[in-house]
Amino acid sequence: MSLRLPAEWEPHQSTWLSWPHNSEDWPGKFATIPFVYLEILRHLIRSERVTLLVPNSRAEARVRRLISDISLPLDPITFLSIPTDRSWCRDYGPIFLEETRGKRKRIVIAGFRFNGWGRYLNYRRDAAVPRRAAHKLSLPLLRCSFRSHPIVLEGGAIDVNGRGTLLTTEECLLDRRRQPRNPDFSKTDYRRVFTRFLGAPNVVWLARGLAGDDTGGHVDQLARFVNPTTILTLAPESLSGADAEAAAENLLRLRSARLENGRRPTIITVPAPQPIFFRKHRLPASYLNFYIADSVVLVPTFNDPRDRTALELIAECFPDREVVGIHSVDLAWGFGSVHCSTQQQPAVRGEAL
Repeated sequence: MSLRLPAEWEPHQSTWLSWPHNSEDWPGKFATIPFVYLEILRHLIRSERVTLLVPNSRAEARVRRLISDISLPLDPITFLSIPTDRSWCRDYGPIFLEETRGKRKRIVIAGFRFNGWGRYLNYRRDAAVPRRAAHKLSLPLLRCSFRSHPIVLEGGAIDVNGRGTLLTTEECLLDRRRQPRNPDFSKTDYRRVFTRFLGAPNVVWLARGLAGDDTGGHVDQLARFVNPTTILTLAPESLSGADAEAAAENLLRLRSARLENGRRPTIITVPAPQPIFFRKHRLPASYLNFYIADSVVLVPTFNDPRDRTALELIAECFPDREVVGIHSVDLAWGFGSVHCSTQQQPAVRGEAL
């Protein structure tokens, strides 16, 4: 039996979203957030089915009315009544794995733990989502532990090419004090975890993330695979101060990295938008927080002159998909963006070759 986390560009059964309901995540901005989600939904349902988590039946009825008000079809949407604390489905939502047994393949849900990014206390409902999703979908829930310890892992902390290579950061996974996930784990321990549960023994460690990122260095703001051999990352010259230094270090590491086959990846740099602030808070704005659906790529935009450059660079990497900008200034006030809001459910690919 082997396990693998498919790359995001591989065929999807569905994209998962959690309908926003926690106004405290967007103080002073919450009224606009449902409309951002409707825009994400509008583009996704042209590409594939959407699984939408709602807290209860009353909330589902409200969301259905909103969707109907803008003349979107409801047929491509599956509503699941699963209570959540926040809307960042990437991090607590089910991480779907492809399990291979002989010539048979099936999708299973990884039972990783979620601890509120090692920062927030109200995360218990979010942490229960994989178990509840496995029950509702009648999918196996895989117990993910190492040395008898449950493994804490968020979807935004990793990015894979589906062939055996994984990107992550030292700031996020090796932090022992500020926002700890697995404080006793070493790089060797993580390599064993990623090999066993994600089919990714080749780990590329970046250094640290951007100022304002309350996840403590999630890689999906910093560097992303766009195909098995190409990685997009932040251009250091588009940043300043500590962010520029971090991006330069990450770029240096990527340029010296090797893929699972021993070859060097192709590295393409993408500018960062100008820093965005709200009530003196720095917001984690990055074009690399895009989401790859079956026929569309949703890219966060920020009313910035660099939006067009970023969209063009990303579009060149996806000639078979439409690249669409999603206005994300308000969304970023919740310290997340498009990729943070989504989670892909891979399609079963049939028999192994």
